[in-house]
Amino acid sequence: MDTISSIILGIVQGLTEFLPISSSGHLVLFQNLLGFKEPELLLDCSLHLGTLLAVCIYLRSDLKNILMETTKLTMGFFQIRGTKKFLGENPHAYLALMVLVGTLPTLLAGLLFRPAIENLFGSLSTVGIMLVVTGLILAITKLIPEEHGRRKEVVILVALAIGAAQGLALIPGISRSGATIVCALVCGLRRELAARFSFLLAIPAIIGATLVQLDAEAIGRVGLLSLTLGFVSAALVGLIALKILMGMVRKGAFARKER
Repeated sequence: MDTISSIILGIVQGLTEFLPISSSGHLVLFQNLLGFKEPELLLDCSLHLGTLLAVCIYLRSDLKNILMETTKLTMGFFQIRGTKKFLGENPHAYLALMVLVGTLPTLLAGLLFRPAIENLFGSLSTVGIMLVVTGLILAITKLIPEEHGRRKEVVILVALAIGAAQGLALIPGISRSGATIVCALVCGLRRELAARFSFLLAIPAIIGATLVQLDAEAIGRVGLLSLTLGFVSAALVGLIALKILMGMVRKGAFARKER
């Protein structure tokens, strides 16, 4: 693969990962326009790792607190009686636990439907239809009353629902950020919490998908330089796009006019 193509795809990934327009779907379209005979899933995963780095930079304070509180929880794991109290007093450890719960539906969907999902990455018609579905998902936010988003924490059922939405977004053309944030808003989460949880939930999903696709043959076919340049461009552009999206979410301009 030539390096220019990988940089272009990195820019596309960075622009579309955090905006609710499906990065995977747009990568399929642009790979087709660039003359790819078949989708390079390892390259897709490398580009997603780039935007994952953008998430880690943007949410570094949250991640630091999650790491510290989760370490404390792990060290005192066998003190069962104090676990519930600990989670109540350490919200970042609780949030990490909910991310783990929310990852389960995505993991299950990936394990059960992996071959079928991978085949969909070669179908432009499927991508086109799913992009329309993404638009319909975003339109749901227009039906959510302003006073609905009052929930200040993610409970188990909500985490599972958002995780199921992320599992649905394994289909190219369904926006992961759009599906998960809309699901969170429907479940009553506050806007900023909905977005934060969505992006934290992406971390184990992206790492897991990359590990599944990682092999020497794929690296040799794509090229280490192309993978690196795509990763860097996706990270830089993704960080900018993430800041834009978070500004949209805070203002309530996700898919509706501000009242």
